[in-house]
Amino acid sequence: MTGIDLKAISVTCMLILGLQQTVLAQESKLKPSFSDYLSSLKHEAKENGIDERTIESSFPQIKLFRTAQDSNKAPVKAATSLESFIPEKVPESKVSEARVLYQQYRAELKTIGREYDVQPRFIFALWGLESNFGADVSQYPLLSVTASRAFDDPDCIKCKNEFFATLKILEQESLQVSELLGSSKGSLGQTDFLPSHYLKYAQDGDGDGKKELWSNPHDVFASLAHYLQQVGWKGQETWGRQVLLPDNFDESLSSSAISKRFSQWTELGVTRYNGSVLPKRDDMLVSLIIPDGAKGRAYLIYDNYRALIKRMDSDYHALSVAYLSEKIKSSEIN
Repeated sequence: MTGIDLKAISVTCMLILGLQQTVLAQESKLKPSFSDYLSSLKHEAKENGIDERTIESSFPQIKLFRTAQDSNKAPVKAATSLESFIPEKVPESKVSEARVLYQQYRAELKTIGREYDVQPRFIFALWGLESNFGADVSQYPLLSVTASRAFDDPDCIKCKNEFFATLKILEQESLQVSELLGSSKGSLGQTDFLPSHYLKYAQDGDGDGKKELWSNPHDVFASLAHYLQQVGWKGQETWGRQVLLPDNFDESLSSSAISKRFSQWTELGVTRYNGSVLPKRDDMLVSLIIPDGAKGRAYLIYDNYRALIKRMDSDYHALSVAYLSEKIKSSEIN
């Protein structure tokens, strides 16, 4: 009996292995090589209006970038709670650095803030979280990265469009392929913009005729401010505030889709974080969010937070920017 069972198992394994090899062989036949894929991209680039000279000079320099393919599949580490995430994302060392650098760039930030109607501390906090004040800028060949990401996921129209946007940046900014660098996920510069966002939001902050987001803080600040302005930032308002909730608060009311006046939240027992009464004004509709549930931190969020969340990928990251902006503000007051 044992001999028969082993033989059956052996036959089954051979069948499975044979089936896997057949599937792999079929997939290899269906998916073009990277070289063939680039040929099709070259044709589409022409249809998208990319200049022939840009195409002919750039395509020979495009290589398959494995790290970009891996980043498509990389799991995102889940944050545990705001209580641990914010101190990790914005430690006191970052706050201290922010306060020193903010004073260094204060004049430029004020000028840009007035032009775009965005408070300087928010521009600066966003810069600090996106690139660690310009210290963390990836140096991967962006054209190869975006081409590889598109090749890895042929059904991703957005991936392909980001490749074409990268070509347009090369053309518009008269850059060399070796100068256009970014992250393994296809974003670029100290703003961490996708190529399509660069085309839409990048600004020449110092009037030198260039939009240099890799090492020019003036252009970086102007571009971040322009982005916030375009997604609905209100220069006369803040982002929101941390609040206290009463015991047995109805957690179903916590949603960015539910908006109430301050007086209505007051009636429900919500107070400022220090326990005092909420602002006595009814010209704003604000929402309550509790990212970690009823026992976690609670916030009333305003329209500017809604603009900020469009930039960040989660409440955790948006609240980290807000937290750093508050730390910068307190240093201005003190």
